[in-house]
Amino acid sequence: MSDHAVLHVKGRVLAGPDDVRDELWVVGGRVTYDRPAGAGDVTTVAGWALPGLVDAHCHVGLGAHGPVDADTAEKQALTDREAGALLIRDAGSPSDTRWVDDRDDLPKIIRAGRHIARTRRYIRGYAHEIEPADLVDYVGQEARRGDGWVKLVGDWIDRGVGDLAPCWPREAVEAGIAEAHRLGARVTAHCFAESSLRDLVESGIDCIEHATGLTPELIPLFAERGVAIVPTLVNIATFPDLAAGGDDKYPRWSAHMRRLHERRYDTVRDAYDAGIPVYVGTDAGGSLPHGLVAAEVAELVTAGIPPVEALAATSWAARAWLGRPGLEEGAPADLVVYESDPRADVRVLAAPRRVVLNGLVVQ
Repeated sequence: MSDHAVLHVKGRVLAGPDDVRDELWVVGGRVTYDRPAGAGDVTTVAGWALPGLVDAHCHVGLGAHGPVDADTAEKQALTDREAGALLIRDAGSPSDTRWVDDRDDLPKIIRAGRHIARTRRYIRGYAHEIEPADLVDYVGQEARRGDGWVKLVGDWIDRGVGDLAPCWPREAVEAGIAEAHRLGARVTAHCFAESSLRDLVESGIDCIEHATGLTPELIPLFAERGVAIVPTLVNIATFPDLAAGGDDKYPRWSAHMRRLHERRYDTVRDAYDAGIPVYVGTDAGGSLPHGLVAAEVAELVTAGIPPVEALAATSWAARAWLGRPGLEEGAPADLVVYESDPRADVRVLAAPRRVVLNGLVVQ
């Protein structure tokens, strides 16, 4: 479309789970529900329209061994776009992806800076690896570099223990989270196990990634504090293979990973039932491919979350949580059009009919 072209989306526009409109228009790259006067060059797209999907745990610019070049990062972002993920919370990346912000054809990224991990307690090449005395300084640095988020590594395998263990003492995370909040940033943390969660939540953390260690004792604490989780179930599916690789050297860790995997659906459903906010994230980048957002929504449904709520976790609710607009009047026209109603069957998300980004039909 040219700068003066108008896009007409008709059929069913899901501005909210119960807010269904018959049509919207895109003028100057923005949504309007008022028919433009005298529109000449009009492109029409028909189907079921949703706000651009959200992948709230994704790593653009990250590969299996650390940062990747810009060409590879571009391919990652394009793969996410093709899947309909037009808003990404990049939950930790060692790459500078600010150049993406200058591209109208690539998803919008909300960055959490680089992971902050304990020395020798995370995947090599991914994180700042530091000791607790330096945590506040590094949190401040990443809060200033990011887009309102900071990412901690809350637990990882402790080779001395032979199992997952917390990375930080309580006083360090309290001080680090307080510093992030002082600078206007929210904090999230990678956590597989149970043992780090109480300290992080009671210290004021805003979100937990993976959250496989949630127990019946911890769930009320999360609910009371309003701490969100991003379960990344497509990543948790890899736990049995990871465990098999550690059977000889770290049998305690391997057994623990299998238990976390076995109860994964119960954990997510119990969290949802308790009122804990649950959002969609794939953990793409590193070892997982990009473009898995539809698969993650389907996993949430398998876990027992109602389909409309699983859909909200990657659309209306997720955008509100991240402070980004959906399909309201005047918002940037980022939307995905499907053949049928995704509220009736979330599997339709795997086959976008059209993808519109900044008012341009990019797919």
